[in-house]
Amino acid sequence: MIEIRSLGAEDRAAWEPLWAGYLAFYGATIAPETTDATWGRLMDPAQPMHVLGAFAEDTLVGIVHYIFHRSTWTVGDYCYLQDLFTAEAARGRGAGRALIEAVYARARDAGAGRVYWLTQEGNATARALYDTLADRPGFIQYRKVL
Repeated sequence: MIEIRSLGAEDRAAWEPLWAGYLAFYGATIAPETTDATWGRLMDPAQPMHVLGAFAEDTLVGIVHYIFHRSTWTVGDYCYLQDLFTAEAARGRGAGRALIEAVYARARDAGAGRVYWLTQEGNATARALYDTLADRPGFIQYRKVL
């Protein structure tokens, strides 16, 4: 059984390996001070950033970060599901689905008009799940790193 709950300061040691696994999956390297700043923002109730954890038998097996932000298209905020990761040993047990559905519930409670996220085109395993949970609108992302 998977239990979903918000993480607290005491969960950092369990969160960090999952965060590192997420970054490794995407071949990303970030500075330790960025990880510190991210964790600080996730723990700060004044920030629009949030973190949920998926627990199996009291072990953290998945994480999701989500951010509320304004939109020019709706009165309510949008919710950007920024990062989703489950430990390899826990995949296929429902943690990813439960985390996404928990974000949906929190977004509804906050009056958000939409939850959205990105994934790499070749991430077939995740996309198979995402296709059962959301629509794919066909937009292409452009970016310029500054």
